[in-house]
Amino acid sequence: MLELNNISVGFGGLKALSNVSISIARGQIHGIIGPNGAGKTTLLNVITGVFPPNSGDIVLDGISIRGIRTSEIAARGLGRTFQTSKIFQGMTVLENVMCGLHGMLKATPWAAAFGFGSIRDHERTAALDALAMLNFVGMEEFAHRDAAALSFGQQRLVEIARALISKPKVLLLDEPAVGLSAVRVDELGVLLKRIRDEHGTTIVMIEHVVQLVMGVCDRITVLNSGIKLAEGDADSIAREPAVIEAYLGKAIHA
Repeated sequence: MLELNNISVGFGGLKALSNVSISIARGQIHGIIGPNGAGKTTLLNVITGVFPPNSGDIVLDGISIRGIRTSEIAARGLGRTFQTSKIFQGMTVLENVMCGLHGMLKATPWAAAFGFGSIRDHERTAALDALAMLNFVGMEEFAHRDAAALSFGQQRLVEIARALISKPKVLLLDEPAVGLSAVRVDELGVLLKRIRDEHGTTIVMIEHVVQLVMGVCDRITVLNSGIKLAEGDADSIAREPAVIEAYLGKAIHA
């Protein structure tokens, strides 16, 4: 589904990524782990077009997406959440999720200005879709609350719902478990598996909560200082000496 071929990125004298190649299979959860400064978020920014790579290519579903605009990359099937909350202030939870459909709702300025029936129909459909997605992530009861008043963990679920509503081929999650309690992390793991199994969505996840990664990921890539250190299933990664030395600190049971 997603191929990263020899990606290199530099910022001045700093080499953020060096010849990183990763193949992400369709319908799998692929984890990317590593210490701070390993290049994980830079990699997601390259995939989504925020940073252009100095060299290499990004291929989504057989087609190169290197060099195209972020909005076009999103339209081709990439959804994303971020490390820090990106909830829109002054909007309800439902309205926040509806914003995930903005690129799919087509209207002329004339029709929008005068509130033609077709626009109202589109808005009603979008609201129903957003409500269904909130139900999927367990947040339907909060639909009409101020999104900014939610807890941090609840906001993360709203952001996932907003990313999912456009039915992306690939969902990129940047530390979705940050700030969550152990119980909430377990619930998130169940949700991620449901997204994969029920929606058929390929998930690429950066995460520091190692137990979550080991518990849900079909395959894991380890980055360190901008290079790919190791790759494999959870069992092999948990026992890889180079990974233990650079990141895990000790062998763990996957």
